[in-house]
Amino acid sequence: MSASSDVFGRKHLSVLNRTGPSSPSHFLLEDPGNHPDAAPPVGKSIEQTVVGVLKTIYDPEIPLNVYDLGLIYRATADENGKVQIDMTLTSPGCPVAGVLIRQVHDQVRKVPAVKWVRTELVWDPPWTKERMGDAAKLALGLL
Repeated sequence: MSASSDVFGRKHLSVLNRTGPSSPSHFLLEDPGNHPDAAPPVGKSIEQTVVGVLKTIYDPEIPLNVYDLGLIYRATADENGKVQIDMTLTSPGCPVAGVLIRQVHDQVRKVPAVKWVRTELVWDPPWTKERMGDAAKLALGLL
């Protein structure tokens, strides 16, 4: 594993071992959506659908979804179907880091009308239990 900083001074830890021209960082996944020409969900924005999908992905070590656990720092979609996910992990030594990030990325790619997904692992700001939603805190006995 190696650490580096981006142009914004955010610190990153290399756990994905992914490099290439479209992803200069070891912590970045970029791919087209699996169903870019599908109709968007009825009555929901792409962003709302993405958040719903994120709430179905569970951290294998903690029985909570990655969204309520506070691991998703940003989940945005523009009008062209481009989605940006910034996420973190509870610790840099997380043994399922690569698997969890890949799962988030691949599940978001399946959302209808998503044309491009960019998933980035970030470490700043560091994750703390204050980032968890109330439901997650209640489930862990922190409320």
